Amino acid sequence: MEKEIKILIATENQNKIKELSAILPKKINNVKVVYLGLKDLDKKTVLPEETGHTIEENAVLKARFAAKESGLPALADDTGLEVDFLKGAPGVRSARYAGDIKDESENNLKLLNELEGLFLGERAAHFKTVAALARPDGSTATEEGVLDGFIGFGFRGKNGFGYDPLFIVKGTNKTLAELKPEEKNKISHRKKAFEKIVKHLETL
Repeated sequence: MEKEIKILIATENQNKIKELSAILPKKINNVKVVYLGLKDLDKKTVLPEETGHTIEENAVLKARFAAKESGLPALADDTGLEVDFLKGAPGVRSARYAGDIKDESENNLKLLNELEGLFLGERAAHFKTVAALARPDGSTATEEGVLDGFIGFGFRGKNGFGYDPLFIVKGTNKTLAELKPEEKNKISHRKKAFEKIVKHLETL
């Protein structure tokens, strides 16, 4: 029987599991890798509140919790949008920028209002993802992925989620929401972070 290792992806989002399974290696040191989500665990596991002061703290918090609860190596990530003019805001508060309800539309409208009157060149922004790998003993490794761009002047595109309809990718005239999913996944901040985390998976 072929040897295999199980790695938990600390999310209930099946789309994220599918996306990351396409990025991450199918084998590590010639051992088959099986990626699981929280829904695949025998007991119901709910991630803790994201109480970190940085996206790195939130990623580590989720990964360590998931590894301890499951007894498996666990991967987690957190992402923030950082706008230069706003001194890095919304940052760790990206999902709750307009309030704790996590309303994507309100977040986008608040951001547009904050940048009203600025030229495109003054709207530089960066999507940042931190990926974390935690072992059951609590030891953790992190890697970062960044995508540069600008905040546009209105909503464009129907793909993606969050701030994607506003975020114009640097070097293009398209927002992330105007890119096909496979196009976005080739350049995304999440892909960059998890590609870097592979070297840590190889030490498992």
